[in-house]
Amino acid sequence: MFRKLARVKQQLDRDECIEILKNEKRGVLSVMGDEGYPYGLPMNHFYNEDDGKLYFHSGKQGHKIDGMKNCEKASYCVIDGGHREDGEWFLRFKSVIVFGRIEFVEDRETLREISARLSRKFTNDEEYIKTEIEKYEAATLMFALAPEHITGKTVKEK
Repeated sequence: MFRKLARVKQQLDRDECIEILKNEKRGVLSVMGDEGYPYGLPMNHFYNEDDGKLYFHSGKQGHKIDGMKNCEKASYCVIDGGHREDGEWFLRFKSVIVFGRIEFVEDRETLREISARLSRKFTNDEEYIKTEIEKYEAATLMFALAPEHITGKTVKEK
């Protein structure tokens, strides 16, 4: 069902893809938007090693939410910060694309736990994290992307 990578020599193995998902903070989530147009937007994510899903938090309404409710299929693209080899002007980076299905998280305890774990990617201020979760929990929608296919590759910009 999913295409094979055209440039197989550049393909990352699954473990390398997972490391990028765990370490990077942001990517672009793409859902089916209005009138069949793809709708991609930058999102923060948390990769949960316990269940292999990517978690996101959001407000409870909007274009993204409507798209996810109309079609559960989505993709998420993450790139690392890249690097330059000595003497090179171009950037080398690694990218990962996750194809999967959206699952809405109804359990409030899971929402609090995953929100805290996601927040720790940005700050280790536990009091701040606790306060923000308590303040915004009622207005927060959490959803997961359950992967069906993960692929990644190394790219040279030149």
